[in-house]
Amino acid sequence: MTVGSHSFSLTAHSLGRRYGRQWVFRGLDFTFRAGEPTAILGPNGAGKSTLLSVLAGWVPPTEGFVSQEIDSQKTEPEHLYKFTALAAPYLDLPDDLTVAEAAAFQARLKPWRAGVTGAADVVAQARLDGALAQRRVRDLSSGMRQRLRLALALLSNARLVLLDEPTANLDRDGVAWYLDLVARTCTPERLVLVGSNVAEEYAFCSRALHLPDYAPARAR
Repeated sequence: MTVGSHSFSLTAHSLGRRYGRQWVFRGLDFTFRAGEPTAILGPNGAGKSTLLSVLAGWVPPTEGFVSQEIDSQKTEPEHLYKFTALAAPYLDLPDDLTVAEAAAFQARLKPWRAGVTGAADVVAQARLDGALAQRRVRDLSSGMRQRLRLALALLSNARLVLLDEPTANLDRDGVAWYLDLVARTCTPERLVLVGSNVAEEYAFCSRALHLPDYAPARAR
């Protein structure tokens, strides 16, 4: 589906996730809407990454459910992956491929957003063109790998973009690059969720969800 100026939303209904006897979050009711970038906040261990995975349909909730609506039509969770992109420091990349090959491989899975001319354009926007484009991903620095993750996610034709600790491993120039890329790609038809405890990462967000408010097993 080509991204257009239509609606996209995710709604959590009494959502909870537990590992063993420990609830990570519970009783979460919240609607996330395209055009309203939302920060998911909380200290380390609050469940930010877990919630992003549940919302994307990659991890099942222990209780409650998530409903999805695309262009005023409900869709099934198993189809959500078609519209979703993730950037996170723990996300594995194809280490044996070169940067150029990794971008070309990504294009086979999900098309680029309007205005992106191809894999070479993505590599250039990630500041990994020239000789770096022929370097194997495993030989990149941690900051370069994070720029590649962010470029692949934000420049893809995804309605839902999940950014978990997006500035991890980035230096000051890398953070400025990330903020510029977000500003250019965080458009009204796109739902962007940022899992973070670093204010600079989510300064562009118009809404915030504080996960400690949904952690009944923690002292409050």
